[in-house]
Amino acid sequence: MQGIRKKFGKRIRGLRQTRGFSQEDFADKCGSHRNYIGAVERGDRSITFEGTVSIAKTLKISLAELFKGI
Repeated sequence: MQGIRKKFGKRIRGLRQTRGFSQEDFADKCGSHRNYIGAVERGDRSITFEGTVSIAKTLKISLAELFKGI
């Protein structure tokens, strides 16, 4: 499962950076802590469904788009 977490985290990081969010601003908009978002992006932490939905909403994309290529 760690491979999937790393791939998903890399996807989140790429989308976040493309949209110009710092990790701290992104975490704030998602309602999470920067350390948690960092751990998710590194693939060190699993994420809840609610967290995934929050990330997609913050990025203004669908869940399908968030998971594209994973």
